[in-house]
Amino acid sequence: MSIYTVYEPPLKAHESAPNPERFVFVRDGFSFWAFLLTPWWMLRHRLWLALIGYVIVATALLVALRLVGASTGVTITAGALLSLLIGFEAATLRRFTLSRRGWRNVGIVVADDLESAERRFFDAWVHKTWADQSSFDAAPRASSPAVGVAMARRPSSEVIGLFPQPGAPR
Repeated sequence: MSIYTVYEPPLKAHESAPNPERFVFVRDGFSFWAFLLTPWWMLRHRLWLALIGYVIVATALLVALRLVGASTGVTITAGALLSLLIGFEAATLRRFTLSRRGWRNVGIVVADDLESAERRFFDAWVHKTWADQSSFDAAPRASSPAVGVAMARRPSSEVIGLFPQPGAPR
């Protein structure tokens, strides 16, 4: 199962409601294409600041390794490790860029694939907007099956952990 973060684009001047076709689902986890083709992946997703940062760091790393006199194998390994880091942090880079551009995080969906995630999110989103038509923007939309279910917090008389008595000294 994958975890997807859902982002809603900012409204255009002529729009009164968000266009569901423009929503972006960002899958959490390792991105193979971001690892293998880092600069092209960043260009594809329009991650301009991340690309500039990547070029600066990669160039500085290459220059530093050349000044130290590192072998070609060490240089290749360092470049591969940098690409591996980008592969692991690809979803974070996309979420950061979307947030910086004014996109709003409207939910998190757990699903097997992108199509299932879209189906689950929009099913919950439509039910939430129809049931709550008057306060459409008042409450944040969520995509979990437990939308609108209040979580009860009961005060506990017992403390779980190292101290069996509430207020006991450490």
